[in-house]
Amino acid sequence: MEATEVVLAADIGKSRCRVELRSGTELLGAADQHGFPGVHVDNGPTLAFELLLETTALLPPALPISTLTGVGAAVAGVEASEEKSRELATMLSQRFGVPAAVLSDATAAQLGALQGAPGTTLIVGTGAVAFRFDDSGVLHRADGWGPYLGDRGSGRWIGQQGLQAVLRALDGGPATSLSAAAGALVESPEHLPAWLAGTDNPYRAMARFAPLVLHAAEAGDAVALNIIGEACSILTETVKLASGGESGGSQRVAMLGGVVSSEFFAELLRKSLASAGIEVVAPLGDGLDGAALAATRRGLIQERYIHRDGTNWPD
Repeated sequence: MEATEVVLAADIGKSRCRVELRSGTELLGAADQHGFPGVHVDNGPTLAFELLLETTALLPPALPISTLTGVGAAVAGVEASEEKSRELATMLSQRFGVPAAVLSDATAAQLGALQGAPGTTLIVGTGAVAFRFDDSGVLHRADGWGPYLGDRGSGRWIGQQGLQAVLRALDGGPATSLSAAAGALVESPEHLPAWLAGTDNPYRAMARFAPLVLHAAEAGDAVALNIIGEACSILTETVKLASGGESGGSQRVAMLGGVVSSEFFAELLRKSLASAGIEVVAPLGDGLDGAALAATRRGLIQERYIHRDGTNWPD
C-alpha cells in the first residue's frame, strides 16, 4: 500500500463488524459493532452495506474519509452468492466514489495471513476451515461446513464435546472437573439442555464453554485433555486435506482464530501438525489486512475470488 493511499477496510462477519481507516501502514481509526447473517441472504447486500455505513459512522470524527482511494470488505456469505457480492461491491463503489473489492472473510484471512502468497491457512474460531491457494490461484478447502455437518475441532466442537462430557458424568460416566466448570453457565448440569435451547445462537453458546475446556485440560483433567487431543488430530487432518500434498518442500500453514490464541492449545496443535510434517508459520496479518490488500492491489493469485467494481484499479 502506498503511503498516500487511504483505504477503508472492513470485516463484516456473522458475529461482529469491524472497520478500519488506514493510510499506508498507519491506522487512522477503528470501530466495531454487531454482525449480520451474511450477504447471501435475502436483501443481504443492503444489510451489509447499511451495517458498514453505520459502523463507519462510529469512527472518530475528523478522519479523512473524503480522501479515500479504495474500499475492501471481507464479508460473510460471499462464497454462496457471486451476484450479491458484486452487487455489494457496486453499492460501495458508488457510495464512496472509489474502487471497491468484496471477498469472503475466509479468503481475506488467508490473503492477510500470507500477504497474497500461495499457501494454507487454518482458521479456528466458532467454526473451523482450512484454505489453500495454489500457485495458479485455485482454491482448495477443507471443512468449514457449518455446525451441523462440519466445523470439527472448532470452538463450537470443543465446547459441545465438553458439555456432553458433563452430562455423561451426570449419567455415571467418567468424572471431570468440567462438571464444576459448567456452573459458569447453569446452576446444575441437568439444566444444560434447557439453557442451550433457550439461547439465540446455540453454536456460539457452546463455543463459550471451549475456554473452560481448555483451562481444565491445561490443569490436567483427563476428559478435557482427550477432547483437546482429538480436536488437534481433527484439525491436523483438515490441514492435510486442504494442503493436498502441496509441493515445494515441507508443508506449511498459518493459524488464525480465537481458539488458537490460546498458547496452550496452539502448542499442542503445532506438535500435532509437526508429527504430520506440517510446519506452522506466523501469520503476517488477519482478515482486515487481507481486505486492505484486496483494496489496493489487483492481479493477486486470489483474484478470481475477489468481486470488484469501480475503475482505475492499481496494478
